[in-house]
Amino acid sequence: MNDTVRTMRAMRASSSDPASLIIETVPVPDPGPGELLVEVRGTAITAGELSWPESWPAIPCHDLSGVVTAAGDGAHGWQPGDEVYGLVGFDRPGAAAEYVTAPAADLAPKPVSVDHLAAAAVPLGALTAWQALYEHAQLAAGQHVLVHGGAGGVGAYAVQLAALAGARVTATASARDLAFVAGLGARDVLDYSARFDDHVRDVDIVIDPVGGTATARSWPVMRSGGTLVAIAEEPDPSQGGRGDVRGVYFVVRPDGRQLRELAALIDKQQLHPGVSAVFELAALPEAFQAQRAARPPGKVVISVSRTISSGA
Repeated sequence: MNDTVRTMRAMRASSSDPASLIIETVPVPDPGPGELLVEVRGTAITAGELSWPESWPAIPCHDLSGVVTAAGDGAHGWQPGDEVYGLVGFDRPGAAAEYVTAPAADLAPKPVSVDHLAAAAVPLGALTAWQALYEHAQLAAGQHVLVHGGAGGVGAYAVQLAALAGARVTATASARDLAFVAGLGARDVLDYSARFDDHVRDVDIVIDPVGGTATARSWPVMRSGGTLVAIAEEPDPSQGGRGDVRGVYFVVRPDGRQLRELAALIDKQQLHPGVSAVFELAALPEAFQAQRAARPPGKVVISVSRTISSGA
C-alpha cells in the first residue's frame, strides 16, 4: 500500500485584504468522477473576488490554463499531457495553486496559438461576454451594442465578440484606454468623464460590468425592446421607468463547449486575449494590490510553476 501524500503550494485568503493571502503547503487534490487533475501553469485575478466572504478561507483565482495530469472515473477523452483551459466553478477551490481539479465538461483544449499565460486571461471574461451577448441578449448582426468598461476583463471581450458578430459597438473607457478599445473593434469610444447618455441613442443591447450610475444612465439611451445585461449588480427593477426594455442579471458559469468556440476564434486571430501584467504565485498579494491601484486594461495573470513534494 502506498501511503505517500503529495503536497503542493496554494494561496489562501482569509479576508478581502490582499495582505491576508498566505502561501500554504496542502495535499494535492484527487480528481473525482468526471473530473480532471490539472497542473496549473497560469491563472488570473478578478476584481472583487477577495470580497466573496462565503468562501473564506479561499483559494482564489478561477481562470485556469494548464496540463492534465490525471483523470477521474468517467472523464473520457483526456490524456495526461493534454493542455487545457477553463473556468473553475466558484463553488470550488480556485487555481492559485500548483494543482486544481475541475469537471472535464468545464474545460477545453487550450488555444494552440497562445501560451498558458495568455490563455489564462480568457475564460472568465470571455465566457461572461459570450453568455451575456448570445444567451441573455440574443445578439444579432446590425444591432447597436453599448459596452461599459470596454477595456476591462469582461468589456474587452464583449467589444470584440459584438464587433465580430457585425454589431455596431459603442464603448466607454478611461481616457488612457480610448485607443486600446477602439483597436478592439468599437466604432465609438467615450471617455468615462463625459456623460455617455448625452451622445448615445438607439441602443439595442447594453453590456454592463460596471453598475451604479452607468446602469442608471443606460435606460434612457435604449431602443424599445432592448436588453440591458448587468454583471456587477442586479439592475433596478423599475428599469428607470422603462416598461419597454428588459434588464437581466446573471453570474457566468463554466462551459467547455463555449470555450472550444472561443479557442477557435483565438487561433484564427479573430479574438485577442489581453494580459496587462504577470506575477509569480508568491507575489499574489502584490498582484491584487496592483490591479486595485491601476485597473490596467486586460487581465493581471499569475504564472504558476510546480514544486511538488511528497512525504509519508
